[in-house]
Amino acid sequence: MTNNENETPLVEFHNISVKRSGNYLLKSMSLKIMPKEHIAIIGPNGSGKSSLMKVITRDYYPVARQNSYAKIMGSRLWDVFELRKNMGIITTDLQYQCDKTEARVFEIVLSGFFSSINVHKNHNVTTDMKFAVNDALKRMGIEHLANRKMTEISTGEARKVLIARALVHKPKALILDEPTNSLDLKATNEFLKTISELSKEVTVVLVTHELSDIIKEIDRVVLIKEGTVFADGNKKEILNSEKLSELFSAPVKVKEENGIYSAQIERL
Repeated sequence: MTNNENETPLVEFHNISVKRSGNYLLKSMSLKIMPKEHIAIIGPNGSGKSSLMKVITRDYYPVARQNSYAKIMGSRLWDVFELRKNMGIITTDLQYQCDKTEARVFEIVLSGFFSSINVHKNHNVTTDMKFAVNDALKRMGIEHLANRKMTEISTGEARKVLIARALVHKPKALILDEPTNSLDLKATNEFLKTISELSKEVTVVLVTHELSDIIKEIDRVVLIKEGTVFADGNKKEILNSEKLSELFSAPVKVKEENGIYSAQIERL
């Protein structure tokens, strides 16, 4: 996808490192993502890809040092609640948190306006917000679930609820961290079709270790290994057996069919 060089990057990280409990999760990492530049970030478990997403959402902060900075939409300083209005977050961890509440689907979607998991008495809920929630539910085809609890619906339906929650404030990007985890084949297919449609409107940042999650609209792939960028480039150049075998430290066979990629470990 062609980007205007004068556009402000959605994400611009330069030489950042993240340290938690004495261990470095990210090491001198640099990454730039432009608006409407759909990107997949791939890596094995423990590679640092989820930590990278938490820097984007300001759950983690890089170590302060010279010649290092982390900018989101051109700014180094953000109010977390304002930032999350611009970043629609969809993760299995978020779904788990929602499942622990007694809130109903309508309230979960409404909570997207407040960057919370529930709606509380001190939240100023407006009529426009309620209209936006109804619109988001209809768009996802789940308006009939509005009064159901998250624990009363299927995993696939719950993932649609999280998409609706992300869409209510018209975010600039969707941050998807292992989004098809725990979904069956049908639910995965429906979910990825939805993300493909949404990619026409917002930037899609997909974090996964499943190549089959990479929708056709994603052109750029970044491979993460041991807390740093291992490879970064066009999808066709990056997703090959040689690079993936080195990334996962195992003999990986990559296949592509009609723009959809898959991978499996070769038996020795």
